[in-house]
Amino acid sequence: MSHFMAEFLGTMLLILLGGGVCANCTLNKSKGQSSGWIVITAGWAFAVGLPAFIFGGISGAHFNPALTIALAVIGKFPVAEVPVYIAAQMLGAIVGAALVWLAYLPHWAETPDKGAKLGIFCTGPAIRSYGSNVLTEVIATFALVFIILGIGTVKAADGISTGVVTALIWGLGLSLGGPTGYALNPARDLGPRIAHAILPISGKGDSDWSYSWVPVIGPIIGAVLAALIFVAVF
Repeated sequence: MSHFMAEFLGTMLLILLGGGVCANCTLNKSKGQSSGWIVITAGWAFAVGLPAFIFGGISGAHFNPALTIALAVIGKFPVAEVPVYIAAQMLGAIVGAALVWLAYLPHWAETPDKGAKLGIFCTGPAIRSYGSNVLTEVIATFALVFIILGIGTVKAADGISTGVVTALIWGLGLSLGGPTGYALNPARDLGPRIAHAILPISGKGDSDWSYSWVPVIGPIIGAVLAALIFVAVF
């Protein structure tokens, strides 16, 4: 399997499971409606960890343009492959979001809250303050990438390392997810936001493009800072 396909399928599954838990907890008449933040953060943790377990040995399981860019900046990933990875991640995210829409097809019309439906696809701030929102994403993604790089220095079986990454995503959601919804990943937010804009979702509102740059710029800054500081320290 090519790196492109691994990143495409991995990101698609990530968004299918991650967006799926948001839909399950949010949409009217879903059996999981109002399950709460613990369920959402756990769902996203599994959404990252399970595809990483499958595709880690093939592509490195980036599934995240910020991580791909950061690794390239510190020389741990070929610069020439960055566009291929990002293209695969973005396409996978869009397809994964479309699958969430299809899986919950009858429930969109039953849910009048436009903002809630948008929140299934992409992140939004609890308090809109662009500077603070960017800072939150920088801090959270810094923690993500620094810890991932740290996990890579520990000799452990692949399954154990993947389990630790799953715990990391859960912990980040529990600790730092409140202010912005913890995008941590430009593809995770921008891909489904594009899907929200183009899909014929019943009763949807706008896709909040005025906020869309925050979960792109913040994670990239945080990831690159984490990689540079990690190299300086280790």
